Amino acid sequence: MASMSCYKKGERSRLIFRVLLHRGRKGERKSFTWQDCRDLIVRARIQLGGPIVLVWDNLSVHLVPQMKDFIAANEDWLTVFQLPSYAPDLNPQEGIWSLVKRTIGNLAVVNLDHLTKTVKRSLKKIQYRPHLIDGCLTQAGLIMDS
Repeated sequence: MASMSCYKKGERSRLIFRVLLHRGRKGERKSFTWQDCRDLIVRARIQLGGPIVLVWDNLSVHLVPQMKDFIAANEDWLTVFQLPSYAPDLNPQEGIWSLVKRTIGNLAVVNLDHLTKTVKRSLKKIQYRPHLIDGCLTQAGLIMDS
């Protein structure tokens, strides 16, 4: 799973996400690649219709040379700030994942599809509750005027 909490003064906060399902098949990707992250950023720019200031953690795909090249090639609309090595209190996505985990805490999963559908449903519910996204951004110190 990958997601972005988006804030623009005067507009409702948004959550843009993507879920990748890994079934354990031979040759299947197990995690997000830098291209998946790039595509999520581009999708966010299209949906938000403007420049992006991205604050993210030190996930390995965020630090690969290809991602750095993509950021450098798009510096006219993309600004990136890297969080310190371990700083979950500064990362609003930790709050989002905490909300998702509450919905699946006591879930008896039938199969992987059931889990994926439940997680997507939880993220979708958060999308329609911008005050939850605002709370995660405020707790991380990224919104000061709420």
